[in-house]
Amino acid sequence: MSNPVFFTAPGTLDGLVPGSDFVLDGPEARHAVTVKRLAVGEPVDIADGAGKRLTGAVAAVAPNELTVHCSGLFEEPRPAVRLVLVQALAKGDRDELAAETATELGIDAVVPWQAERSIVRWKAERAAKAHAKWQSVVTAAAKQARRAWIPEVRSAVDGAGLQAAVAAADLAIILHEDAVRPLREVLGAWQADSAGELPVADLPAADLTEGDGSRGGREVLLIVGPEGGISPREVTRLCDAGAVTALLGHHVLRSSTAGPAATVLASDILGRW
Repeated sequence: MSNPVFFTAPGTLDGLVPGSDFVLDGPEARHAVTVKRLAVGEPVDIADGAGKRLTGAVAAVAPNELTVHCSGLFEEPRPAVRLVLVQALAKGDRDELAAETATELGIDAVVPWQAERSIVRWKAERAAKAHAKWQSVVTAAAKQARRAWIPEVRSAVDGAGLQAAVAAADLAIILHEDAVRPLREVLGAWQADSAGELPVADLPAADLTEGDGSRGGREVLLIVGPEGGISPREVTRLCDAGAVTALLGHHVLRSSTAGPAATVLASDILGRW
């Protein structure tokens, strides 16, 4: 069974070596001590949310502190091809559910999208609060999944903002029920073109990862519409900006289901799993 994971701020694990002690404080420490009731000697991981993971055992507990004796430090590189879920705002918290599930399945970033047919609206006074809630949901999901990386929840975009993101992406895919080519075919063709017909999983390790943790490398946008679907006008504008449409399956999926399903399929095709 994998160790429970608790997050600390990026950079706080720097300089540690096996044999040293790390003191976790704040809400994460209180959760570990009062909710999880971790005791001295129990195994635990501390991750900084940016790829660094400390593995060790609880050395001491206090009401607001957890001291962990480090037995190992590991750097988990980001994949060179990263998956970004562009999730249209949806009612009933289905958009948050999509972000949560996609995080558990390995998504690298999430972009809230104010689509034309989105019933939910992030007004100016609400946008910051809603964005913070999404980031909290994603962080909790990353913790549940024992991830060392916390996906970034990027700023919300409208139609024009999404067009700009599509133009800047290496590949942008609109998941659409009227598409002709299946998602597997679209991703496979792009992978062959961008890797000289050599599957990503077969590339040398140096080509699969990036060492600086920045946004460099290739990104694939997976664009999911709201409950009422993406409007024809939006599809046209996004395709004009460089997006392609793809069919996810034979059935029409909910807005909360399509993104996670595409994350699974794309991770398999691109050799991320």
